[in-house]
Amino acid sequence: MVSNVQILLAEDDYQFGNIIKKQLEAEGYTVVLCFDGEVAWKKFQRDDFDLCILDVTMPKKDGFTLAQDIRKKNGMIPILFISSKVRDEDRLHSFRIGGDDFLTKPFSVRELVMRIRVFLRRTLPKDVPGDGIYKIGDVRFNYEEKELTRVGGEPVASLTKKEAKVLRYLVENSNKLVKRDEILLKIWGNSSFFSSRSMDVFIARLRKHFRLEPNIDLETLHNVGIRLNIPINDNQNGE
Repeated sequence: MVSNVQILLAEDDYQFGNIIKKQLEAEGYTVVLCFDGEVAWKKFQRDDFDLCILDVTMPKKDGFTLAQDIRKKNGMIPILFISSKVRDEDRLHSFRIGGDDFLTKPFSVRELVMRIRVFLRRTLPKDVPGDGIYKIGDVRFNYEEKELTRVGGEPVASLTKKEAKVLRYLVENSNKLVKRDEILLKIWGNSSFFSSRSMDVFIARLRKHFRLEPNIDLETLHNVGIRLNIPINDNQNGE
């Protein structure tokens, strides 16, 4: 959902960067603006982004170098390059190193928004309830607020953004075995050993949240996958 989409914008032109940031925020996106590639790389390593917009020419770390670093950490996240250059070799190089799109300045913000929507439709989970609320047994999962509550309103747990993303993916594939690599690629963007260990931690946390819920079983098949078992009619959006 748009209000939970976080975009990394790396642009060294202060005025232009702020114009893009404000207009994307007006569309409902959360935008983190960085004025050089080195700061952007630090932000990317700390935060959880859904899409990157990178200026090609930046101080300290240019957009191409930054994109290569990002791709080593996340092979799935969409990367859109922006540049005042119109050279074919730059466009071709951007795709060779893992970029998904290339816009030449000046460009229409409306066009940028449409391109963002195309990429997010491909990468974000589909069939999200309109109100962002899922019913899991006797628990309601509010993805927007990252909260679990019982149907009567009693709080169960507050979730981190990553926990909420993992749980949403499992709920949307409830009662089906989801392979580990599928979750890792969708949520972490890679299937490295460290991401796999991180996922195990988040699954353990989710299992702890549901430990008092008799109708919810978060099942792990060793080295194969994970299945969220819930009553057949309970994986619907809440009332």
